[in-house]
Amino acid sequence: EQTPIGNLLNRFSREMDAIDSVIPDKMKSFLGFLFNLLEIYLVITVATPWAAMAIVPLTVLYAAFQLRRLEAASRSPIYSHISETFQGSSVIRAYKDQERFILKSNFLVDESQRICFPGAVADRWLATNLEFLGNGIVLFAALFAAMGRTHLSPGTAGFSISYALQITGVLNWMVRSWTEIENNIVSVERVREYLKTPKEVTNPLLTLLAGAFYCTLQIGITGRTGAGKSTLAVGLLRLVEAAEGAILIDGQDIAQLGLHDLRTKITVIPQDPVLFSGSLRMNLDPLNQYTDADIWTALELTQLKNFVADLPEQLESKCTDQGENLSTGQKQLVCLARALLRKAKILILDEATAAVDLETDLQIQSTLRTQFKDSTVLTIAHRINTILDCDRILVLESGQIAEFDTPEHLIAQKGLFYRLMEESGL
Repeated sequence: EQTPIGNLLNRFSREMDAIDSVIPDKMKSFLGFLFNLLEIYLVITVATPWAAMAIVPLTVLYAAFQLRRLEAASRSPIYSHISETFQGSSVIRAYKDQERFILKSNFLVDESQRICFPGAVADRWLATNLEFLGNGIVLFAALFAAMGRTHLSPGTAGFSISYALQITGVLNWMVRSWTEIENNIVSVERVREYLKTPKEVTNPLLTLLAGAFYCTLQIGITGRTGAGKSTLAVGLLRLVEAAEGAILIDGQDIAQLGLHDLRTKITVIPQDPVLFSGSLRMNLDPLNQYTDADIWTALELTQLKNFVADLPEQLESKCTDQGENLSTGQKQLVCLARALLRKAKILILDEATAAVDLETDLQIQSTLRTQFKDSTVLTIAHRINTILDCDRILVLESGQIAEFDTPEHLIAQKGLFYRLMEESGL
């Protein structure tokens, strides 16, 4: 919580990209130029051994000059300002504060240019000196080749000089690659900082949760906001692993099951229905496991058959991203039809009817009672009236089971469930 999210995103986006892409690429280039340089030196030394006496000192001087090149100041203030301006553009326009941000942008650009211009001038001066040193290496190679003309053939001398002409470019690119590696190796250090960061102590979301849900029962789960209702569904799907204890389904610990095996046995209908861009059939049967007859049967049970039949392309009708061309109630019924096709043994309704109208709510409740009578249905709800017809009601408070019994007994006890009913006006 003390670390700005921008720092985290930077470490695990740009820094990781530098580690995965930039550093290996530059290291490959550096090694390639290094071996190329050694090859050139080998040719010159074999042809004119005395040239090595001048080449080695000049090479060291060349590298020293190159590594001491002046660099322009970091442009991060400009990038940071541009990013902040884009993210807050609507607020800036709302408060009519564009002029201040334009002036700040101009100031940052001027500051960057003020630093870059002397750096560019110095870089040109340095490049001239480095070219002079490189040409000096070529000159000495040529001189020693000329001095040894008595025992060197013209072909060997020309071969040596032609290789010497490549030294300037090879050295330049080799040192540039090494400089890039040095600049980006900081990314490794920054990411390593998080490896050494102690883990934050996590508070258990559900504590001392114990209970038994019997097959073919409809269980209503309720409680105040933050009581842990949705967390229970998360635990069943193993989106969060249990810190201790176990969750048993048919006497088997779900921690010992494969995620695919576990999640194929559980169907979730969330409060916000999820539809993908594509055909209606693809959204109902993403894995293409069922026949058209099965799909039409599921649509009939959810009272969507007439609606889909009236569409021009019927099952092949297109759904936009997030199903924006369907109403909230229709999207929820599509999710229910998808659940009917899977016939999962455990169905979790996570506030599934909280955002739909009363008529759609009644359709969903009727379908659940008739089509999922052989399954365990866990209904997570804020509205108490939607779970009054459940076989059992589980009341959570601060991640613990406060009450668990039939609706009639809970009302008679006048405990937490009774108070929640009173607050709901029931």
